[in-house]
Amino acid sequence: MAKLFIGGLVFDGVAKPVSGHGVLVEEGRVAAVAPAAEFAGFTGETVDTSGGTLMPGLIDCHVHLTLGGEGDPGTAQSKFSPAQLALKALERAQTTLRAGIVAVRDCGGKDYIELSVRDAIKRGEFPGPMIRASGRVICMTGGHGNRTGRIADGVDDVVKAVREQIHAGADVIKIMATGGVMTPGVDPEDAHYTREEMVAGLAEAQRFRKRSASHAQGAEGILNAVLGGVSSIEHGIFMDDECLAAMLERGTFLVPTLAAVHNIVGNRDKGIPMWAVEKAERVYEIHKVAFRRFYEAGGKIAMGTDAGTPFNLHGENARELHYMVECGMKPLDALRAGTSLAADLVDLPDYGLLRKGQIADLLLVDGNPAEDIAKAADRKNHRAVFSRGTAGMPVMAGGLRAAAMGMPGLSKAAL
Repeated sequence: MAKLFIGGLVFDGVAKPVSGHGVLVEEGRVAAVAPAAEFAGFTGETVDTSGGTLMPGLIDCHVHLTLGGEGDPGTAQSKFSPAQLALKALERAQTTLRAGIVAVRDCGGKDYIELSVRDAIKRGEFPGPMIRASGRVICMTGGHGNRTGRIADGVDDVVKAVREQIHAGADVIKIMATGGVMTPGVDPEDAHYTREEMVAGLAEAQRFRKRSASHAQGAEGILNAVLGGVSSIEHGIFMDDECLAAMLERGTFLVPTLAAVHNIVGNRDKGIPMWAVEKAERVYEIHKVAFRRFYEAGGKIAMGTDAGTPFNLHGENARELHYMVECGMKPLDALRAGTSLAADLVDLPDYGLLRKGQIADLLLVDGNPAEDIAKAADRKNHRAVFSRGTAGMPVMAGGLRAAAMGMPGLSKAAL
């Protein structure tokens, strides 16, 4: 059944929002975006978007669905059985969709549980966002992520670890280039793999046509990953001039995850391990400066939150847009980072744009988010999320409206 969205602004994922246009959706895809006059006489279902903006649903390029945003999420995760963790991951994925995030890239789960959630959603057994997943992160002995990651040392073992993730069904390969904030006893500035190990692992991912991501905070590790051909640098905190130049030359994406450190620093007295707080406070301002320099240099940025880390909650993902703008990014560029550019990074060509032929996973917000980023970043300004255009997920200020969506598995109780 055809549905026409008309009355308000339209943001296509690239250009400034335009007025006087309508969007026609048929069979779950955008059938037309055209001046409103061209839809005169339309007799099907109409959604009045007056006073708001219809835009592509947002994409979060860095989440952890098996982590729940507790003060110590790794410890909390370890207390769940596999069955409990699968249910939690599904619940978090659905919460994310209700918050306007129609696709996510899971950058490291536990025992491939998140891949099962991905597959169940893809088969239509449950509603949820499109999920790209990396499986187990690949890290060195004692390295960042070793609690649940695939520990690999040496070129041959790193290559084998990549092959294991591909065999398990991973969409993307995640390799930990440096230490990090949320692992005790490691320094974010230390390179955790040699350049030879990084090059070998990333080459194997490329050989099997897999995108790649690298947790990379220190400059040496960032450079190792970039020169190895990584698709995206996650965090990029201590990026120096050499790293910046290499990323610009190769078109490497930055996924900044500003929300991660922001939420640790802002909740330092709420049960977060002190060693994590101390590292977060050390890198907080450095992180923002690195982001701003990369943006001002014209680097490619895709939105990512690290949702699941302390107080970095699934469902609050869109707040990252605000943090990027707060650090100097123009609102329109932040919107691009959360839509078209994010879709490009995670290899979802049918997402991120509001154009003919695209999947109609849409977000309707109040006002004009290209002028006031809060219209997209703050859920209280979200009017509705539309999955395939025909199954809306209405939202309202202060929470979600429990309404039948005609979507299997999503009851009022689930909402």
